[in-house]
Amino acid sequence: MNPTRQILVVDDEESIRWALRKALEREGHRVVLAANGVEGLARAAEPGIDLVLMDIKMPGAEGLETLSKIKEARPELPVIIMTAFGTLQAAVQAMKRGAYDYITKPFDFGELTIAVQRVFEIRELTERVAQMEALGGRPFDFGGVVGLCPAMQQIFKLVGKMAASDLTVLIRGESGTGKELLAKAIHYNSRRSARPFVAINCAAIPRELLESELFGHERGAFTGASALRRGKFELAEGGTIFLDEIGDMDIGLQAKILRVLQERQFERVGGERSLSADVRVIAATNQYLEAAVAQKSFREDLYYRLNVVAITLPPLRERIEDIPLLVNHFLHQFAEEQKQEPKSLPPETLELMLAYRWPGNVRELENAVKRACVLAPTSLILPEHLPAALLQAEEAGAASGRSSFERVLSQGITGELARLKQERDGQIYAYFLAALERPLLLRVLERTGGNQLRAAELLGINRNTLRKKLRELGIAPGRGDEEQTKS
Repeated sequence: MNPTRQILVVDDEESIRWALRKALEREGHRVVLAANGVEGLARAAEPGIDLVLMDIKMPGAEGLETLSKIKEARPELPVIIMTAFGTLQAAVQAMKRGAYDYITKPFDFGELTIAVQRVFEIRELTERVAQMEALGGRPFDFGGVVGLCPAMQQIFKLVGKMAASDLTVLIRGESGTGKELLAKAIHYNSRRSARPFVAINCAAIPRELLESELFGHERGAFTGASALRRGKFELAEGGTIFLDEIGDMDIGLQAKILRVLQERQFERVGGERSLSADVRVIAATNQYLEAAVAQKSFREDLYYRLNVVAITLPPLRERIEDIPLLVNHFLHQFAEEQKQEPKSLPPETLELMLAYRWPGNVRELENAVKRACVLAPTSLILPEHLPAALLQAEEAGAASGRSSFERVLSQGITGELARLKQERDGQIYAYFLAALERPLLLRVLERTGGNQLRAAELLGINRNTLRKKLRELGIAPGRGDEEQTKS
């Protein structure tokens, strides 16, 4: 069971303080009250405060000023700003000064509950990582490939099953998802682990040079070939060769790769003697090879030879629950490289990372974490230490109005996805649709006093459709509707 959290409410209106206290205590939180910024600053310094809910407009010490002072004293303490002046300028200023989030008055208590819940979900994820570290070892770290989400766990199981085999593997995934890292994990967990792992990027080398890089060349094979040179297949003898971005390989060279896979033989450029190739082949691509096969730019027979075991690495935006684990991994990795204590992230920094879509995937996240480690002068990484792209995405979300309903909804979905894991595999759409429909219908019926006819008009749907939905969701009809029907 989660520990009880203590929330500080700072607002100059007694009625607001009372209402918030009642609502938060119903959720099981302990609540501390402050009537102004000066009092709020003093209470925030007390041990045991886990979250601050604060009005942005108060007499005496103004909310933004108090926010800045709280973040100076306790940078790790999340602060949610409440404001009746829901302007973009106020929101942006609050976020720049370190606010975790902001909500506008008059606010929906359901919205507030979700925002508070989200803060503690982030903290619990962070604490969970710390606890796993304290126990020693990282069960979510598989040869440098990090993940706890169901998709990554299935990949780890598959890698374990392939350990004793020499099957050819095709790794698919967007750029930056960690395809080479996974290839290394496969190699170092196989019976070939004591032999070389040799990687080559097929897209980075011109076609006329790639053949020589792969197979080597004899002396005098072409202009400039002044000595015999061994290629990657020879260098990988007994081990594994990783052919990255194989979808970019010239179709003529693909035939020679096919021969290696079929006959385990090849010749150096300019050579006449066949050489054996005792290597395991792991290939990777960010392309849709089926389309390349249809367009005749990739050999169909090579595709089937490579696709013996196919592994698809999910993009980072589809495994959000792994972001705290990955961040923790990179923080420790950087600390080991620099021979220093690992730095840490307050919830508001991690929240920005969770909200960002990471088009560059794990590689972009790694670069962001290591850059932040360099820029942060203390042991704490704050939002301003993150790349501008994350901050701009956050501001763009606020400018588009996402900071209210859509933002809270997005956060709630993210947290629920992390909690659900795989128990609702294949039912996610129906689950979330029902989860949204039920409170929506209840609130609309509440607003119309239970009158289904009026509720259907507000929703813009047919009354029979509404009745059907109510039956499906187990919602009893309201008294107001019955009275309307009798009249």
